[in-house]
Amino acid sequence: MIAARIAIAAVLLAVPAALAAAWVHGADRRLTELTAAPAEAAPVAAAADDAYCSPELKRILRRVLMSCGLVGGDAARGCQPVQAKSVATMSGHDFNALFQPMKERGGIVQFDQDHSDLGEDDLALIDQVFADQRGASWFFVVARASPEGSAEHNRELSHQRADSVMSHLRQRFQDPDLDKEVGLLWLGEEYAQLETEFCAWRRSSTATCSLDQLNRSAFIAWIDCQL
Repeated sequence: MIAARIAIAAVLLAVPAALAAAWVHGADRRLTELTAAPAEAAPVAAAADDAYCSPELKRILRRVLMSCGLVGGDAARGCQPVQAKSVATMSGHDFNALFQPMKERGGIVQFDQDHSDLGEDDLALIDQVFADQRGASWFFVVARASPEGSAEHNRELSHQRADSVMSHLRQRFQDPDLDKEVGLLWLGEEYAQLETEFCAWRRSSTATCSLDQLNRSAFIAWIDCQL
């Protein structure tokens, strides 16, 4: 009887010791595996955050993206002049100045007076600029009209010009993420008319650059900013 009790006690004592040994062995194995595993690569941001991404540009970019339907679940597909001016909360000159550093990443698609259809040179420029994404997250299309005609007509005309660019992008690239990438603004003649500095940008027209011709246009550019 005494011998049986001693045997039972020995078994009971052995069980915790065996469990502890197994746990230590397992922990040692896991530590060895973690030490041997290569370090995980740091995540790479979708946007490159180029040097022109000033705090002010990022602030405007966030406002435009939220107000014009790219982020935040808004169903809107673009901003018209009154909305754009309210969203930017700055003068047209200052608004344009934010985009000046993007000269190498953008282009200006020029339209004939009172037209919104795209010619071969326009399509070639759109394709060239859009294809050069380089990891950028946002593609802006900012359409305008020259001052001839009524403000209402020019607002609608610039809307049609923005839509022409968007329609071509849909047809040409068939990108499923297009609605999450492209921000549309149509400014008519009422806000942020382009100035002579933009004549130095890539343009779809080879004609002598005048302000009227320059503003019969859609400004296009990828923006490489982290938000």
